[in-house]
Amino acid sequence: MKITFVIAVIVMVMLAVGVVVWPLLRAGRPRERSRNLFALALFVIVAVPLVTLALYLKIGTPATLDGVAVQAPPMNIDQALAALRAHLAEQPDDLRGWTLLAQTSAAMHQPADARDAFDHMLKLDAGNTDAMVGWAEADAMLQPTHVMSDRARDLLKQAAAKQPDNQRALWLLGISQFQQNQFADAAATWRRLQPMLQPGSTVATAVAEQIAAADSRAGSHAVSNESGSDTSPVSAASNGEPAKQGPSLKVTVTLAPALKSRLERGDTLFIYARAPSGPPMPLAVTRMDASALPASVTLTDAMAMTPQLKLSSASKVFVGARVSHSGQPIAQPGDLEGDAGVIAVDTTQPVNISIDKVH
Repeated sequence: MKITFVIAVIVMVMLAVGVVVWPLLRAGRPRERSRNLFALALFVIVAVPLVTLALYLKIGTPATLDGVAVQAPPMNIDQALAALRAHLAEQPDDLRGWTLLAQTSAAMHQPADARDAFDHMLKLDAGNTDAMVGWAEADAMLQPTHVMSDRARDLLKQAAAKQPDNQRALWLLGISQFQQNQFADAAATWRRLQPMLQPGSTVATAVAEQIAAADSRAGSHAVSNESGSDTSPVSAASNGEPAKQGPSLKVTVTLAPALKSRLERGDTLFIYARAPSGPPMPLAVTRMDASALPASVTLTDAMAMTPQLKLSSASKVFVGARVSHSGQPIAQPGDLEGDAGVIAVDTTQPVNISIDKVH
């Protein structure tokens, strides 16, 4: 408390007491009851200040005596998420809480947490299309090459059937069909999406390019089925064949001799290109057995997850390679790494990477 305020309170209390006590003392003389009135006055002198102080401390705001009331510091995002998770642990049936956690985790590029939250949403509301699409997208991000799982495809089909104008559901469903070499189905799905897009927009242009690529592959796939050859996006990239649409980066990866002893049976090799800054999700990625080293691949737009996040959406990319002991796309201690740094996506020169570091 500030001393000036305390002094002011004491003075005002004493003045108030004086107003009450002085008449009592004067009234006691003519009526010869001075002894009793003096006792009453003494009680008022002592009791009033004490009661005033007690009431103030009980229901007042002593913190304001120092200028501004003391407030708890605002929570940061991690603290807020921790509080939300604690709330959901106590009230697991709170659909809005799980929705908030899922959306926040997805926005923060935490696909594992997002997928778990979307899963809780689906348990509480099995027909929630946002949860269906969110789960499928988060699950794909957790897959080594972002290939849609069976459950993800089923959820996307349900979402597109339940909500035919759900643009994300249609886009991702088309991707899952493309990944399964169902090129005609992918083109048909994306054609359902086209009328919903603003003509001439970046997204509309990207979807048109993907439809053209799917149509082209649908024709070549029919021919390849007759001849028994395989022209799927992954095998084409692995054989170094450039994609028919968009840029292509020819990448050659070798393992430094000093790290060959660290290579283990079952290790997985990831070769990827990502934006130098921004979302960590690769713009293109391929996966193979690390025993294939040295390896050559071609990264293309066909390995993208969304229209906005692919090779042709960036002018420069960071190209790297990693040998994963766990088989997971997220780097773990002990993984072997190398990179070619940042390069232009329209380069025609081979990109050489030497895996020469331990994560």
